[in-house]
Amino acid sequence: MSETVTASRQPVKVGPPIRVTRIVYPILSLIVILALWQFVIILVKPAPYLLPAPAAVANAMVSQFSNLMYHTGITAFETLIAFLLSIVIALPLALMIANFRWFEDAVYPLLVTSQAVPKVALAPLILVWLGFGLHTNIVVGVLMAFFPVVISGVVGLKSVPEDMVFLGKTMGLSSTQMFRKIYLPHALPSLFGGLKVCVTLAVVGAVVGEFVGSDRGLGYLILLSSGQLQTALMFAALILLVVIGVVSFALVQMIEARVMPWHRSVRSAGH
Repeated sequence: MSETVTASRQPVKVGPPIRVTRIVYPILSLIVILALWQFVIILVKPAPYLLPAPAAVANAMVSQFSNLMYHTGITAFETLIAFLLSIVIALPLALMIANFRWFEDAVYPLLVTSQAVPKVALAPLILVWLGFGLHTNIVVGVLMAFFPVVISGVVGLKSVPEDMVFLGKTMGLSSTQMFRKIYLPHALPSLFGGLKVCVTLAVVGAVVGEFVGSDRGLGYLILLSSGQLQTALMFAALILLVVIGVVSFALVQMIEARVMPWHRSVRSAGH
């Protein structure tokens, strides 16, 4: 019996902490990608305007640092405003759709239909309507980003168990209390899933707007460097676009961990 107790008290060998692996594994993946990239350069020897070497891209980032940072700031600003406006537009729509059947029947089909139209095709028309400037890029970003928040919000609000709603009513909770104590906690996991998609689509929308008509931003810089066959600079701009997307996604994930630390996905990611 004592041997059994002693054996049970022995420390259990576990792998490295998840927080460590979440940092180490992406770094290792990046190193592998860079190694494969360099291997292709050595093996195939493509022309620099077709595929630049990693060192050439790094040199372009250093030599064009101030220019790249300026355009990165523009795209990041457009992404942020498009993301916030998407939330402001999408959340009231989700609440109305989830609570009023007539509104759902009237508006939901229109929203779904609007998503069937490619935003790349709408961007030139928006440019004609709104003119040349950052506001056009922001509008394109909102059109691309708000729909996942609407869908996730509706799904989350409609997924509340009936017994929880009945319990809240029997306890005499007001409509505001019902929303704050029952509906919102159940909707948050689904809603944050939509917000993560939203923030990445906001980046895409901002770049699409810059492609169509802009003289600033990483999308404009990509078009300019592509036309001038400055492929290394184009790769540098693409890398910075990836950085904007990854950082934006990580910020939403951090907010998610703060807002709902009780959720299983957040707890499993932190241990």
